[in-house]
Amino acid sequence: MRSYVEEHGLSHLLPELYGVYGQSKDIDFSILPDRFVLKCTHGCGFNILCRDKARLDVEDTKRKLNAWMNVEYDKLGGELHYGEIEPRIICEAFLEDRTGRPLTDYKVYCFDGKAHCTMACTDRDAKGAKYDFYDREWKNKLAYSKSSLLANRDIPKPAAYEEIIQAAEVLSRPFPFVRMDFYSVNGKTVFGEMTFTPHGGIDTFMTDLAQDVMGKLLKLPEKRLK
Repeated sequence: MRSYVEEHGLSHLLPELYGVYGQSKDIDFSILPDRFVLKCTHGCGFNILCRDKARLDVEDTKRKLNAWMNVEYDKLGGELHYGEIEPRIICEAFLEDRTGRPLTDYKVYCFDGKAHCTMACTDRDAKGAKYDFYDREWKNKLAYSKSSLLANRDIPKPAAYEEIIQAAEVLSRPFPFVRMDFYSVNGKTVFGEMTFTPHGGIDTFMTDLAQDVMGKLLKLPEKRLK
C-alpha cells in the first residue's frame, strides 16, 4: 500500500515508517522511539499501540505478534484478498494531536474513483466508537448510521478535508469500491489504509438507506475471480 501511494506522488501523506519485519524476533526495540505502533499487514485489528516504551512488555508483545502472524485471516470471514498478502509486521509513528484525545478517523467511501460520503469515527476506544456520515462536501449529515440517528452531535469538517477527498479519489480510481481511511493531525492529512471489505461486507450498524444507496453505486465487473 505504501508503494502504491508513493507511485501516485502522495508519499507526504504516509506516516513515518520505522521498520518492516518478517518475524517479531527481527524487531530491535532498543532503536525504536518511545512511542510507536506495530501492525501486522495481513488482517484487521492486529495492532499494538505503544505510548511508553519503558513500560512495554516486550515478550508479551512478541507473543501477540507471533500469534497474529499465524492467523489465516482470509479464512475467518471469506475476505479472500487477505490470502494474497505476505504476512509482515510494520512499525510506524504513533499519531497524536494537541488535544490528547483519540484521533478521529475519516473513512471515505469511494466508487470507481468518486467519493460518495465520509464516515467520521470518533471517541474510539476498546469498547467501540461513534459513527457519523456526511456527504462528499461535508454539507449534510446522512442517515447512514443507526446509532447516529439517535445522537445529537455534529462533527466538524477536518481542516484538510479537501486534500483528503482529492487523495481518496486519486488512489481509489482503479477500483469498483474501496474505503479510503485518513487522519487529520494538527491540520495535516495522514493516510491510514485502504479497506476493500469493511466489516467483512456485513455492516450491521448501517441503515437500510445506506445499504440501498451504496449497493446501487457498486458496479462490479461480471467476473472478479479466475
